[in-house]
Parts: sequence; C-alpha cells; structure tokens
Amino acid sequence: MKTEVKIGSIVLCRPVMVASGTFGYGEEYLDILDYSKIGAIVTKGITLRPREGNPPPRVAETAAGMLNSIGLQNPGVEVFVRERLPFFRENNIPCIVNVAGSSVEENAEIAGILDAEGDVAGVELNVSCPNVKKGGMAFGRSVALLEEVVSEVRKATSKTLITKLSPNVTDIVEMAKVAVEAGSDALSLTNTLLGMAIDIEKRKAILGGVTGGLSGPAIKPVSLRMVWEVCRNVDVPVIGMGGIATASDAVEFIIAGATAVAVGTATFYHPDAAARISDGILEYMSAHGIDDIHDLIGSLRS
Repeated sequence: MKTEVKIGSIVLCRPVMVASGTFGYGEEYLDILDYSKIGAIVTKGITLRPREGNPPPRVAETAAGMLNSIGLQNPGVEVFVRERLPFFRENNIPCIVNVAGSSVEENAEIAGILDAEGDVAGVELNVSCPNVKKGGMAFGRSVALLEEVVSEVRKATSKTLITKLSPNVTDIVEMAKVAVEAGSDALSLTNTLLGMAIDIEKRKAILGGVTGGLSGPAIKPVSLRMVWEVCRNVDVPVIGMGGIATASDAVEFIIAGATAVAVGTATFYHPDAAARISDGILEYMSAHGIDDIHDLIGSLRS
C-alpha cells in the first residue's frame, strides 16, 4: 500500500505525526515508539531565548480530555540547535520545529536561524497557543496580525512553512485563507480550545495560569468540522489534529480532507499511540481495498 504523503517539500513515509508540545524533542520516546511508523516529529515550541513557562499547576484532567497551561517552557533556539537537533540527524527522522515567538520579529528571527540548519525539514508557526500573554493566540485571532507574521516568517525561511491555526476564532476558513495567501505551504489545525477548571472547595482556579488549552477526545468533533471546512476552501495540505486517540479518529480526519494527522494528548496515556494509529490506518486501508492513501484523502461522500 502507498502511504507516502507530502507536506510542502516534506515527504512523510506515513500520514501520522506527533503534535507539538506532547512529545518533547523526540529522544524521550526513542525506546518506546517505533519511529519508522510515523512520518515526522513536531518539536515542543521554541522561542528565541529560554522561557520558564507558567506557574504550576500546569495540567488538569477534565471529562474526556485535559487542560494544560505550560506556557511554552523551552531552552531557546540556540540550545535547541546545539543540543536537541543532532538527534534527528542521527536517527533519520524528519524534524518540524514549532516556532512560538512573542512578536512578529521574534518569529522571523527564529525561522531565519532554523533556515540554516539542514536537519530541520520545516517550520510550524504557532499562532494559536492559548496560554501565553504575548504572541500565540493573539496572532491567530487577528487577520492583520496573522497576515503580517506569516509574511515575515515566509521571507525568513525557504523551508516548508506550516501555520498552526487556532480554533478560538469566529471564522476558521477566513484565517486559513489569510495564512495561505501570506505564504504558508500547509496548515495544521486545530490547536487547543481555551478553557478553565475551578476547585470548588478552594474556590480557586485549578491551573496556575487560570486558563489553559483544552485537548483530548472532547474537542474532536469541533476540530474535525474545522478541518473539513478548511480543506474545502484552500489548496494546500492540511494536517488534522484535535482529539485523535484511535485509528478510526485519524481516518475520519483523512476522509474529511486532511493529508496527514497529528497525535497529541493520546500520547500521555499511550506513549506509542502514534505508531498504533499509524498501523490502524493501514489495517483500515487493507480491509477496504484501498491501495493508495490519496484515494482516502478527502473522500467524504455527500
């Protein structure tokens, strides 16, 4: 069966990736997951300088999902390039770096630094993180800001540019079109939904940052609908994500039009979830006589 897909210039051996922020920098899962079964790793968000992140508690369980308010803790792009990037070269794994600057200029500078690194296959521009005060979701909710940041990052890198969109908007199709017109080679959607949880005994927010991003199976119907809407209105590959926990979930996104999918929260309770889901897609294809993944992409019947 043919399972190879392309996201811009990135060739994925299978249409399954791991989502940013849920898989560290790849090496943490080396002895747990068969990396030959996934197409690429999207790294934890990277900023220009080291970032400490939000105050704890940073994670809270919810019905059918979880809230997180990590706040993009990371060592900064220079440390990432020096200490983390060699892992991908040594293990021949496509690396897509999630770029999460707090300003247009910072995002462009990070992308420029990464552009010189041959081990970086592409950049995922994070315009949708809901738990940081600067950047993040602010870019993804404003047409003008989104156009500006994508345009400037496009100028700074020749690598495949993927814009990660926020579900916390009125019109996801409008934002998708803006990102593509500004130079994005592909889109990933959706990031987490903005939410919160309260400890009723203490009458305090459970998360240290008060609000956070809701992920997991609870958001899948919303994410799936948005992927379907966007795929009908743009001409670039879409990476579907948001609540994918099983192969059936992944197949739904692919039928809706996604060229590839990314697995996130499921990794926390099944560290090899991405490989399991990848194998499950092949089993589905075999059972339904589908020889080429492209015959499944966007095959929703009216």
